[in-house]
Amino acid sequence: MLDTSRDQTPAPTDEQRGCLFALSQPPLMIFLTVIGALLLMAAVHDLFLL
Repeated sequence: MLDTSRDQTPAPTDEQRGCLFALSQPPLMIFLTVIGALLLMAAVHDLFLL
């Protein structure tokens, strides 16, 4: 049977999450990869095709 007693209080989670946690999120990494690829393609275009 599932124990649903409320005798113990959970430990507080007041940990600050920093920049590395934010950068480890997949949607942000996909966004940054797309932006980086666009900048790289623009730079290659300017350097070699103009």
